[in-house]
Amino acid sequence: MTPPTPATGPGDGGGATIVMTGGTSGFGTITARRLTHSGDTRLILGTRRAAPVGDPIPLDLTSLGSVRAFAASTLERLGGAQIDALVLNAGVILPDVTGRTADGFETTFAVNHLAHYLLLRLLSPALADHATVVLTSSGTHDPATGAGLATPRHADAELLAHPDRDPDLAQRPRTAGQHAYTASKLCAVLTARALSGHLDTGRRGLTVLAYDPGQVFGTGLANHLSPPLRTAWSLLGTPMLGRPLRRLNPVLNSRTAAGEALADLVLGRFATPPDGHSYAALRQGRLTWTAPSPLARSDELAGALWNDSARLVGFPTRD
Repeated sequence: MTPPTPATGPGDGGGATIVMTGGTSGFGTITARRLTHSGDTRLILGTRRAAPVGDPIPLDLTSLGSVRAFAASTLERLGGAQIDALVLNAGVILPDVTGRTADGFETTFAVNHLAHYLLLRLLSPALADHATVVLTSSGTHDPATGAGLATPRHADAELLAHPDRDPDLAQRPRTAGQHAYTASKLCAVLTARALSGHLDTGRRGLTVLAYDPGQVFGTGLANHLSPPLRTAWSLLGTPMLGRPLRRLNPVLNSRTAAGEALADLVLGRFATPPDGHSYAALRQGRLTWTAPSPLARSDELAGALWNDSARLVGFPTRD
């Protein structure tokens, strides 16, 4: 597929304000640096660690209270200025589903989906007309990708938040952990779909995208997995092993390619996606517009996830 034609976006007009999670590790650091390459771009980063670039505000995605505090601090710091782009990039994969957040939800689902959903709801009123929202997903949500992880059986927010209530929960802890991750990435695509279909989104001219960076070895995503898996993840991210693998598998991408492609999406350096396409997948270092999994294309499922997530975080649902 030929690359989309460059277009004007929030980073090209000067003075853009961008809010981002997941900008201090992995390919997110490359994105953050690219976004701040122009000195007049203001980047607010939600982070638990020191930020090499941008304007950091403390954020712990395992706590909905921290999400609310981050959103309040962001709005206060903006002083009425609007947000030109919201980048929901942070993510985690865990070896099982035994972990629980301060709010009692399974950790992978809470970090990858629920906290970001709440942040989206809290900051949506501050989005500028024609703003861009990007949610980082993963090709692992789609069985057709053949990523080797347990693929999603559903996107039921209640069961993902409380997997002990799922009658079909995998008995093998590692498989259950993989399902929690891939299902949370399915939720990202469905959340983008639900927001894209909202009438207010059309009226305000918002661009809402789900981004699949492909398989990117050498990031901190595997930090919570077993030592052998962490070692393999790190080694496969080295140039010596990574380059030959990327030539053989179009789904594999370098950290640089993944980070720069995300920045390009945020900055609007690609034309409006083809009608009906809001899923951008990086393949062999090139952004392509493709269809996500059949589950991810369900408007009914997207609406149910939106409303079920709203109930979990204490927001009103919508028709």
